[in-house]
Amino acid sequence: MTAHKSLVIRVYFTLALAILPLFTFAQEHNEEQTSVEEASEEFNATEMIMHHIGDSHEWHFFGADESSVTLPLPVILYTDNGLVTFMSSEFHHDATGNTVVEKDGMRFVNLHEDIYRLNAGAEAVEFDAEHHPVNASKPWDLSITKNVAAMFLTVILMILFFSVGLARHHKKNEHAPKGFNNVLETLVLFVRDEIAIPQIGQKKYMKFMPFLLTVFFFIWITNLMGLLPGAANVTGNIAVTVSLGLFTMLIMIFNGNKDFYKHTFWMPGIPTWVKPILAIVEGLGLLIKPAALMIRLFANITAGHIIILSLIGLIFILENAGIAGVSVPFALFITVLELLVAFLQAFIFTILSALFIGMAVEEHEHH
Repeated sequence: MTAHKSLVIRVYFTLALAILPLFTFAQEHNEEQTSVEEASEEFNATEMIMHHIGDSHEWHFFGADESSVTLPLPVILYTDNGLVTFMSSEFHHDATGNTVVEKDGMRFVNLHEDIYRLNAGAEAVEFDAEHHPVNASKPWDLSITKNVAAMFLTVILMILFFSVGLARHHKKNEHAPKGFNNVLETLVLFVRDEIAIPQIGQKKYMKFMPFLLTVFFFIWITNLMGLLPGAANVTGNIAVTVSLGLFTMLIMIFNGNKDFYKHTFWMPGIPTWVKPILAIVEGLGLLIKPAALMIRLFANITAGHIIILSLIGLIFILENAGIAGVSVPFALFITVLELLVAFLQAFIFTILSALFIGMAVEEHEHH
């Protein structure tokens, strides 16, 4: 599926590059070159893309500067003097380090969404030749960032959907649910019948259903929310996918039976001199399996957002309204494709987690 998606994207990019001259044919070469150079100076596509897919200490919806619509979030810092809290609005939408916030006798700046504490007597951030702060240090940042707030929102939605909606229905009624509850129940049965039972087995699947359902719906809902304008890119954050992968690894390790570890570190039926070599390889496999999970999810979601933003950015880079006739339909096509990817990545992460757990709890027959 990934290779097919990559091929489709390459074909559309090739077509786009072939059509671009039709929109700029009437312009003189010198004027076009000057326009492109000026647009490149005024509009930084890389900065725009990284800003939209990155995390931040405030939730920006739309607009710019003072006219922007932004939700301030709590900034929580742990320093040598204890906890310091304030709202991100005190930075006044400034991420360049020019706005200094004074709290409890300490001075803080927001430098590209990294908060630094200025040294005593410092009035502003000073940088070395590599543009690293030399008169400031980073405290422990425990802030409720945009991604954290989006995860809280996802958890609230899941509680409302299942505890308040679907579970309450089954307590009061015996017949099948209708409407949205019917959709939720269909997906729950899908995870049970198509993922958990085939990969883990009829005897032991129920023990791991809460984890599999939580992971599936958490990833799917956050992926869908990430496609909304101004939304957070939760699963495109490597810290989130690392955490999800670690949960799978810990469940696999702590639930692995003696047969699993015997076949991992001292495989039966293999020459003794080969066993130590294979034990190292299989031991690394315990780390590589969850690493593959987190990288796949992170890379696919991040790539989709970058492609969409790059297509829209072409309009401003080339300063030609005609480009919108090509880039906007392509961006819409990729967005629709991302709806499929949102579900597909949740399914792949869940089914591979179930597969790894099933390998750990599988009962081997001994002859």
